[in-house]
Amino acid sequence: MSINKVLEKVDSDLPAATERLFELLRIPSISTDPAYKSDCQIAADWLVADLASLGADVEKRQTPGHPMVVGHMDGDGPHLLFYGHYDVQPVDPIELWNNDPFDPRLEETANGPVIRGRGAADDKGQLMTFVEACRAWIAIHGRLPCKITFFLEGEEESGSPSLVPFMKANADLLRSDIALICDTGLFQSKTPAIVTMLRGLLGEEITITGPSIDLHSGMYGGVARNPIRVLSRILANVHDDQGRITVPGFYDGVPELSDEMRATWQGLSFDHARFLGDVGLSTPAGESDRTPLEMIWSRPTFEINGIWGGYTGEGFKTVLPSQAHAKVSFRLVGDQDPDDIRHNFRQMITQMLPEDCSVEFTSHGNGRASATEISNPMFEAARAALSEEWQVPAAYVGCGGSIPIAGHFQNILGTTPMLIGFGKDDDALHSPNEKYDLESFHKGIRSWVRILDALT
Repeated sequence: MSINKVLEKVDSDLPAATERLFELLRIPSISTDPAYKSDCQIAADWLVADLASLGADVEKRQTPGHPMVVGHMDGDGPHLLFYGHYDVQPVDPIELWNNDPFDPRLEETANGPVIRGRGAADDKGQLMTFVEACRAWIAIHGRLPCKITFFLEGEEESGSPSLVPFMKANADLLRSDIALICDTGLFQSKTPAIVTMLRGLLGEEITITGPSIDLHSGMYGGVARNPIRVLSRILANVHDDQGRITVPGFYDGVPELSDEMRATWQGLSFDHARFLGDVGLSTPAGESDRTPLEMIWSRPTFEINGIWGGYTGEGFKTVLPSQAHAKVSFRLVGDQDPDDIRHNFRQMITQMLPEDCSVEFTSHGNGRASATEISNPMFEAARAALSEEWQVPAAYVGCGGSIPIAGHFQNILGTTPMLIGFGKDDDALHSPNEKYDLESFHKGIRSWVRILDALT
């Protein structure tokens, strides 16, 4: 089938496609806040109606949390599954938004027009690039060039508690030749990319208790154990002077980068000075013997995400606190086992405790790293299609973040994931004034048209 007329349809229909996205963006589907539970239902209903308008056999499937949307469209050729999520992050701090986060608008900027609003880039705008590509294809040819399953989730931003049980219970319904995921971005905001490596994630909360109550620092300071001091000393010792992590057995299962992949990454000419400079930094702070891209994509990390205790309000209070708290996370690579790391980390913390202190731990989820084997010829076909649309050679890249669904497709369904997205580094994901470039939306739709053609 010719795709030129499909691409022309995409171009002519862009204003209408943008307005459809605006309709979805106006729904405040914040999954983590129970106050927005009904809005998540409304967002799922909107997607069901939109996919049904394309001729999909689609339904809203309830879960213990927010619903899944599952739709099917028949066609010749391979069976492709498309995954996206319709839920969004909370908008706080609301005072930092220039406009109502759920009143999306097209805004002119120095770098061109952008779609401004919560969920514009993560993930409603990305999700709709694929839907709009299917809409244009059907408008021209009357049917899709392959069989497609739509699998849209409403809990991605709140840890996906219903996802794994749903996938296991519906594995036969969801299996496909390949799973397409649109939740990533362009490399350095300009190079189309297929992500082949994702880091895993392990979250942990620590509470160290010393005295039974908060103490007057004049009466007890110096003689009583201070939990904040204890916690600070312990956390500071999780890294050595070279930036390596000291948890026993931590590097078990961490692979070395192949010479071929290292050469490929070096060819990307990653500008780490600009990458850090954009956020007011200048010097890489990780493992001293690794390149910046290695540190972001292929090396594991330990980070302190929050630490608190004692008096933190306005003014001053000379208190020696009873407790100190921290939230920490590990990004994992290769075959690192999150359960082993959690056990070893807790044991290390416990062994470092001085007398008169106790510790409690709270788990905040975990997931293994995932890597995609790109020997399937569909990957080269998709890469060529991306290169044709963007007129820039598309690249295979890693990703420092974690997208657990990619691993679930591999482990639960036995399906290879292909991660392609069109976000840019300055999209302000999870932050106030989130945006998605109109170019990303437009060329994202055109990219999926080309990929659908290339894969069939």
